[in-house]
Amino acid sequence: MLEDPPILTIKKSWRRPAKAKSARLEGVQTGQAIDAMEGRGALDAAIKPLDPGCCTFVGTAITCETGPNDNLAILAALSLAKPGDVLISASEGFPHSAVFGDNTAILAKNKGLAGVVIDGMMRDLAGLLPVGIPLFCRGITPNSCVRSGPGRVGFPVVIGGVTVHSGDVIIGDRDGIVVIPQGELDRLQPKIDAILKAETETQKKIRGGFSNLGGIEDLLKSSKVRYID
Repeated sequence: MLEDPPILTIKKSWRRPAKAKSARLEGVQTGQAIDAMEGRGALDAAIKPLDPGCCTFVGTAITCETGPNDNLAILAALSLAKPGDVLISASEGFPHSAVFGDNTAILAKNKGLAGVVIDGMMRDLAGLLPVGIPLFCRGITPNSCVRSGPGRVGFPVVIGGVTVHSGDVIIGDRDGIVVIPQGELDRLQPKIDAILKAETETQKKIRGGFSNLGGIEDLLKSSKVRYID
């Protein structure tokens, strides 16, 4: 007969990136980060900010994995989190009960978390919004969950179709959530810097009347386009 699993399994040690590295990403838009990663790295578009007016952040992932109707691992991750962390909860996209509410949002705020990302549902919208912390989820339901486990904290998880490790850098804004692997920070930072510079120059040209974006006007004049009356 199989033994019952422990109600929590916690990875004791994992490395956070130097604060200076993540700080350099302040103000970087999710789309700009994605461009640096060659077009991929965003979570499922269904995971959206609860409050578009409070959704911009950069922080370090602390991952947890819950059952589809359980939030024990979320409470454990909140207890272990440090200021600047982002709670990343893989909750199997379960739509029928909430695993995060206003009380846990206040806990996250008190711990100094940069944001919370749940691959599932939240509840208590009237209490969540005033907390003033970026909150991302798949939706709202008043149904409540259990707190019995089993759950895991600190291990790699798949959330919104993307693998996230504790220590990865998370960027959030109105467009959604982007995951930057910690091991890619040094390689991607120069690309992000170049993208920011190029985008600033392009937008300056557009505001000045430039319309040949991507060489579209040249293409329209070429033999690659067929015109039919």
